[in-house]
Amino acid sequence: KTSPLSCSRQRSLNTGHGFLPRPRPLPLLLVTGGGYLGYQHYRRRGQQEDGALPPLATPTQVALYRSFPTRLLSRAWGRLNGVELPTWLRKPVYSLYIWTFGVNMQEAAVEDLHHYRNLGEFFRRRLKPAVRPLCASSCLISPADGRILHFGRVKNSEVEQVKGVTYSLESFLGPQKRQGNKSSSSFRDLLLSSPDHDLFHVVVYLAPGDYHCFHSPTDWRVELRRHFPGSLMSVNPGVARLVKELFCLNERVALTGQWQHGFFSLTAVGATNVGSIRVYFDQV
Repeated sequence: KTSPLSCSRQRSLNTGHGFLPRPRPLPLLLVTGGGYLGYQHYRRRGQQEDGALPPLATPTQVALYRSFPTRLLSRAWGRLNGVELPTWLRKPVYSLYIWTFGVNMQEAAVEDLHHYRNLGEFFRRRLKPAVRPLCASSCLISPADGRILHFGRVKNSEVEQVKGVTYSLESFLGPQKRQGNKSSSSFRDLLLSSPDHDLFHVVVYLAPGDYHCFHSPTDWRVELRRHFPGSLMSVNPGVARLVKELFCLNERVALTGQWQHGFFSLTAVGATNVGSIRVYFDQV
């Protein structure tokens, strides 16, 4: 004969509804992940107050980030951008985008939000010619309407993506035709046509709210176009401070050639949700 208490215990064991709740993987993952991110943010904040640069991401962390399906997400976002929106829905959708990313529509060539049939057209909106006047006296202008993250001389064939974090120029551009001192082992020196010349770089970051077309920064001759498959990690300055050689890991299109002072290059780097790079003058 079984007592009621033992029956209750037996039922609880059989049905799984005991005193200890069953673990829920998703809430557990969110709690532990949120705690880890909070700890990392607190540690970086303390380092910034001390004036120290945040530590770089470890190879394991970078590999984990690269394993995220950013290409699949970017492809889905690209499909969504091509969907034509009903006229009545365009203003609320674009207004939300404007509010989120701080878009200045007073600079757009067409300020009427109903004009843009989809998010892709709005993303590639043109600017009024008068809002960005070109300097006629300068031989070099900015190729894009963005924020300059870093600029300066190229030292030891390394380029700074942000202050203190570098990437290899050779890995970024790929093998190049030798122009300078053929006996030199430096990739930088091989690009220079004269020992009296120097090599400079500039990194321009386009935020989601910026004008996303890029233009030729000078009068030059493109001799080679090279496409590098890769990841589509975020190129936000916060990420660029953590991931070394971020621009070498991401998908990109490198244009190299010559201008009046020798070697010249312009490279467009892809990012999360920006995986399509179109070069209009080269239809191949």
